[in-house]
This record gives sequence, C-alpha cells and structure tokens, in this order.
Amino acid sequence: MLYEGKAKKVYTTEDPDVLIVSYKDDATAFNGLKKGTIVGKGAINNRMTNFVFKKLEAKGVPTHLVEELNDRETAVKKVEIVPLEVIIRNYSAGSFAKKMGMEEGIMFACPTLEFSYKNDDLGDPFINDYYALALNLATKEEIEAITKYAFLVNEVLIEYFDTLNIDLIDFKIEFGRYHGQIILADEISPDTCRLWDKDTHEKLDKDRFRRDLGGVEDAYEEIFRRLGIQ
Repeated sequence: MLYEGKAKKVYTTEDPDVLIVSYKDDATAFNGLKKGTIVGKGAINNRMTNFVFKKLEAKGVPTHLVEELNDRETAVKKVEIVPLEVIIRNYSAGSFAKKMGMEEGIMFACPTLEFSYKNDDLGDPFINDYYALALNLATKEEIEAITKYAFLVNEVLIEYFDTLNIDLIDFKIEFGRYHGQIILADEISPDTCRLWDKDTHEKLDKDRFRRDLGGVEDAYEEIFRRLGIQ
C-alpha cells in the first residue's frame, strides 16, 4: 500500500506507471471533522467513476483510467496530482450559497469555476489563478488546460445527467500530470457531485450525509440505478 486517504487506498503494481485504487465505504465531511460509513459507497463510486470517465474520454477528456479490476478496485495511471481542487458550479448551493447570501437551487447565468488549494491543514482555502502561479502550484499552460477540460466535463455531464432526470448542481474534480500531459484523475461520484432530482429536487449525493438528512445509502443506490451500469 502506497497511501491511504479518506475515501481510498492506493497500491503500487509491478508497472511503475500504474497504481491500483481501492474505494472504501468510509465517509468524511468538513475536512474530516465528521466521519462515518456509507455501506456500499466504495463499489458505487468506483464503478460510477469508471463509467463516467469512459464517456468523458469519448468526448476528448483524457483520464487516468486504465482498467476496472472489480467492484472496488481500478488500475489507474500514476499521476502527480496538481494541488488544486477544481469546482464547477451551475446552481447556488452549499458554501457558495452561504457565502453569497443566496437560496440554494438558483441557476446561474453561466457556470462558475473556482480553485481551492488542496491542503487539509489549511482547510483547502479558496485561491485564484494568480495565487496558483505565485505559489508555483501549476503553470499558466496547465491552468489553461485544466480550465478547458473542467468546462468540457461540465458540458458532457450536464447533457448526460439530464437524460437521467438529474440536475448537476456542482462538482469537484482533480487533475494530474502524466508524462507532461494534464489528465483528469480522482473520481466523479455522489461524493464529489451535488446531484438533485429534476422534479422533486431531492438530494442524491453526500449532502445527505453532511446534513444528517437520512437515506444516504438509498440516494447512492438511486444514482447507480439510474446510471444502469451492468
């Protein structure tokens, strides 16, 4: 085992360019201050991520996906993670709604993009392009590639989730460096996306855990059911 994080374990392989990611059922919120378990989450997040990454690759977004090994484990390209959390927002929700004094669920005139410095000790603070450049977190070319791919991911996911009767409220993604190329890494799942039913506005994501809304496992399973992954 190379590393164990809040939601995954990472293992080395005989190939120095390939790692194995194993998804856990552990759940955390508020930078690890709240902890719990969402039964079955690991398998759902693993399979959903791989399913979505394949769709994104078909639309021109390079990803770290190599091969799904089983329900919880996937072989991925070994990347150097760019220490930026990339957040795309289509509707007001969460910290944005609180910060801006808005009700949740208001659709924006256009999507927003924001960066957070990926640093748990500092609470992942909000930064902008200039901070990232000044702190040598990424180059100008890397930030341009990340921005381009992030908005493309948003376009593809909005269109796809629309067919599932789901509104993509916002999401967080991460990118890595792989032999000089910027590629999408980490995951896309109910852990990292806000997903609301179009008709009822029911939350089908980790907010049910964060806010003690109940029905957390049911929400994850509902997303998986709508994806229709075999």
